[in-house]
Amino acid sequence: MLETGSKAPDFTLPDKDGKPVSLSDFLGRKVVLYFYPKDNTPGCTRQACAFGSAYEGFKAKNVVVIGISKDSVASHQKFAAKYELPFVLLSDPDLTAIQAYGVWQEKKLYGKVSMGVVRSTYLIDETGIIKKVMPKVKPDTNAQEILAYLSGAEG
Repeated sequence: MLETGSKAPDFTLPDKDGKPVSLSDFLGRKVVLYFYPKDNTPGCTRQACAFGSAYEGFKAKNVVVIGISKDSVASHQKFAAKYELPFVLLSDPDLTAIQAYGVWQEKKLYGKVSMGVVRSTYLIDETGIIKKVMPKVKPDTNAQEILAYLSGAEG
């Protein structure tokens, strides 16, 4: 995992419509970058919907929300449409950003060890510096925790 105070690695990945999006496109704005394992799974759906519900709060603070998983563009398109997700979803099947941010890790499930995306969130400031690292976040509370942090950090 990357650390607070370090420069956020830039990347360019396709969004749900196949359009290339780079982190550097958002310099001058805060970015919530969250990594999640898989579209349409219970935890990931709850997390995405929580970000969707909190989206107006992020928009009011001029904060960009970006979700990244290794799912395909087509999968993201269906996922975003099904749950009316208003924020950017990026497809990273080659694990470019996922590995750059250190969220591709060993996971244990029922005693079986495999590699996968560890649900993690980064808050990046207007200059591209990581301000907050949240490893192993809870899907239901992640969006609200970040909003609360942003409100405290500004006020």
